[in-house]
Amino acid sequence: MSTAAARIEAIEQEMARTQKHKGTMAHICMLKAQLAQLRRQEIENQMKAGGGGGDGWDVKTTGDARVGLIGFPSVGKSTLLTKMTGTHSEAAAYEFTTLTCIPGIIRYKGAKIQLLDLPGIIEGAKDGKGRGKRVIGTARTCSLILMVLDSSKPVTHKKLIEKELHGFGIRLNQTKPNVYFKRHDKGGIQLHVQLPSAPTHITPQILKSILQEYKIHHAEITLRSDATVDELIDIIESTDKIGMMRVYIPCVYVCNMIDKISIEELDLLDRIPHYVPISAKDEWNLDGMLETMWEHMDLLRIYTKPKGQIPDYNEPVVLPARGPPTVEYFCNRIHKALMKQFKYALVWGSSAKHTPQRCGKDHQLEDEDVIQIVKKVG
Repeated sequence: MSTAAARIEAIEQEMARTQKHKGTMAHICMLKAQLAQLRRQEIENQMKAGGGGGDGWDVKTTGDARVGLIGFPSVGKSTLLTKMTGTHSEAAAYEFTTLTCIPGIIRYKGAKIQLLDLPGIIEGAKDGKGRGKRVIGTARTCSLILMVLDSSKPVTHKKLIEKELHGFGIRLNQTKPNVYFKRHDKGGIQLHVQLPSAPTHITPQILKSILQEYKIHHAEITLRSDATVDELIDIIESTDKIGMMRVYIPCVYVCNMIDKISIEELDLLDRIPHYVPISAKDEWNLDGMLETMWEHMDLLRIYTKPKGQIPDYNEPVVLPARGPPTVEYFCNRIHKALMKQFKYALVWGSSAKHTPQRCGKDHQLEDEDVIQIVKKVG
């Protein structure tokens, strides 16, 4: 066991022994900050020692969204890719059949979705075991993660994979906390709270104990959401002078091989949030999985309408709803130079107050809106 790993284990044991109350909160927060730094250092050391690269890992991003299949070996990821995209991915009864990243394309509701079959990960993947850092590194580039689980195996497998992804800076089904953080050269620690009531997790004393662990003595922090201690540490760790950027990715838990379990066991799985039951081999509920994927990707379809013609409903322009999906964002997706010629837009659909509505570049579009861009003359 490395020195960093031994220190991590010692801190985790101390946190488990420490009773949680107001008097110990500052100490626990200090331990959490130490733990985050040690884990980051261990990952950085692993990445330096292990190198990088490899065939199939630098897969070019294509389409409107990228979805990664993640799971333990032999849970049906390759079968699922083949059934969904028609791309052949080797599937067999033994583990580690897939040794590289294999891409395929799904076309759904007019959107082009890239699906990546990633090799099975094992416990310790975040530390570089079994090509783990390559798998999780590719997962960080995805707009949605499909965590494929064997329905006949313990639900603890889900927790193990979540732990591996969390250790590599991936936050599943979480939104980025609305916290502003900036280091300064002087001025001390300035905490600003923009909340209707006092924060329930962060106090000046707790903030000071966390920042001391990072040797930060001058900084400005603005809380616009009631962030937890862990979320604040994520924000600090994400700064370019400290550690690894956190990524916030939606995740769907795909419980595969439901043909192996009983109705009673399926009812128990139904308690898992963000889950969808399927059988890739028998092609059960693949349509339901696609619909769940679409909901979690939060994409908008915008149809274009040339002047004097009917809208083109076959090839929508797909935008992320978190864009924000303004008319300007839409124009930039079409061509960077379009905004230079932009005069106004005519919009039909749910975002328009009347049909059609004449809009400027800041108008926010909604799913299945129709838009016509009017350019400047001359």
